[in-house]
Formats: sequence, structure tokens, C-alpha cells
Amino acid sequence: MYNESQFANNLLNWYEVNKRDLPWRHTSNPYYIWLSEMMLQQTQVSTVIPYYNAFIHKFPTIETLANAPIEEVYPYFEGLGYYRRIEHFHDAIKEVQSVYGGEVPHNAKQFRQLKGVGDYTEGAVMSIAFNQLLPAVDGNVVRVFSRLDCKPYEVVSSKGKKYIKDRVEMLIPLEAGDFNQALMELGATVCTPKSPKCEQCPVRQHCEAYETYRVDEFPVKKKKTKKQHEYYDVFVIKTKQDELIIEQRPKTGLLRNMYQFPMFDHYDEEHVEQHINERIHIYNKAVHEIEHIFTHKVWHLTVHYGICLTDDSKHIVLDEKHNYPMSVSMKKIKEAFEQNNS
Repeated sequence: MYNESQFANNLLNWYEVNKRDLPWRHTSNPYYIWLSEMMLQQTQVSTVIPYYNAFIHKFPTIETLANAPIEEVYPYFEGLGYYRRIEHFHDAIKEVQSVYGGEVPHNAKQFRQLKGVGDYTEGAVMSIAFNQLLPAVDGNVVRVFSRLDCKPYEVVSSKGKKYIKDRVEMLIPLEAGDFNQALMELGATVCTPKSPKCEQCPVRQHCEAYETYRVDEFPVKKKKTKKQHEYYDVFVIKTKQDELIIEQRPKTGLLRNMYQFPMFDHYDEEHVEQHINERIHIYNKAVHEIEHIFTHKVWHLTVHYGICLTDDSKHIVLDEKHNYPMSVSMKKIKEAFEQNNS
């Protein structure tokens, strides 16, 4: 076991010199810190930065976000993963506005009760914004400690995270926020999954895996599960008014509440006609294909173009007046259609 105070000092001194210049590190505003942590979940830092800047420009305060309808918020999160994250964040912000007067609660237990707040978010926001002595354990921190202690834990295992959470609680100094960020920074930039830069590591003298030449053995790699592949036909159908028919997805499931072009699990022109209550003509079958990749499945989308032969029903159509939130794949389909018909 290593000297705890020396470990913390080595890590904090390294962090002070080597930390990346990130926009959320220039603020103590708990709303901004919370937003950044929500956006960073399973998303690369370089991807998040422009989203974060655009979001706080549009919704600079808790009040502005709480008062905005979720449909207005969706476009500022498109491309960052599952929309339930922004939905939960929006619900939590509304509760902060109504219950706590627009102030993120300093009390960790109260903060933990807000929608979408788990152990990691609680520890990260409470320590970084309010310097509370709480651990923030993400995949980077699990990897660091798995190597430090030669523990065969998977990055995503609950047992591993429980062990590391207890270890961080033992080590955490008064500079709790910087310490948590330093651990995550170390895992993200030095103690990386592949080709770790051990010679640059400020705590390598405390690392059992480094001392025993076993760094590549930790953490234990989780067996990859095969992604489920699903196949759909997507129909870009123009009305007699030269408008494109869209529909809203169900309130549950993947991409819930988002808008899409009519999508079916098999090609059947008659079925499409019944669905949109119009006679149609598919004049360009299988224009192109596109993939929408989720963490656990892949949608293979075959795109078809068509026109309405009748005009008997009212539809939701794309127009400039409404900002209908659409997935990245549907936006690509729309852009391809516009290019092909320009």
C-alpha cells in the first residue's frame, strides 16, 4: 500500500501543470458543471465542447432552461446520445427552479434525489462545485485504481466501482474537486486503455501493475456482446404541396418523442399507404442506405423516395416554422434528399 498523502500531492501537482483547458473548468457555477458532466457521459471531450458552449449561450441560467419546452432543448443535444439524459436533466432543472428557487442544492442527499442524478454525478458536482469530500468514480478512475492495486475489475462492474469508491474516499484530500478531476484526467490522458504513458505518470511509483510489468492486464476487459442488427425501410414522401411527411416516434423506447420519416420493418407499398392514409407512388426504390449505431444495436436503414397521389389527410410535415427534433440519421436522410432534388 502506498503513502496516501504523497500520492495525493504527486497527483495534484501534476494536475495543476498538465490539466487540459476546458470551458467548464473556468467556472464554479454548479449548473454549468452539472451540465458538462451530463454531456460528457460516454462522449468524447472534443465532441462535447461546442455543444456545451452553444447550450449555455442559449440557456445561460437555470431559469431560462426550466422555462423552455423540451422541444426547444432537443436540438442542442442532438448527436450526444440517448435523449433520456437531456430529458432527465431538464426535469431535474425544473425541480431545482420550483423547489430550490433556482439554486442547485448544496446538500448531497437533496441533489441525489433529482432525476437522472446517480453516484458519479453526485460526487462530481458536489466535489467540483462545492468541494465536498465525495468520490467521483468513472471508467477512467476504475482503470487507474485497477492498475494501481492490480485488482482484476472490469471498468463497468459494480463490484469494481464499489471497491474504487471506497479507495478514493480513503485518499481524497481537502481539495476534493481537483483530486477527482485529477484522477479522471490521469485516466483520460496518461493511464489510457491502450498504450498507457507510464513514464509520464506522476504516481507510477505507487502503481503495483507498473512495478510488476502487468499494466496491460488491467482492468479486465469485458467480453464484447454482439450488437443486434435490425433492418428498416424509410420512406421520404412528398405531398402535393411539396412538403415531406414526418411522424413522431412513441413516448417510450429508442429515440422517444423524436420525429422521423415513416419507417417500417419491411418494404410494403400497400402497408405504407394504409399507414399514412394516402395513395402513394414510390418512384425511386432503395436510393441509399444508412446506419444508425446505438451502444447495443445497429439500425440498417434503406431509404426510398415517393410522392402522394392523393391529398386526403392532414400530416405532420417538415417546415421552417417548427423545429422538429430529429435523430442524426434522419437529418442525414433529409440532407441527402435535398441534395438530390436541388
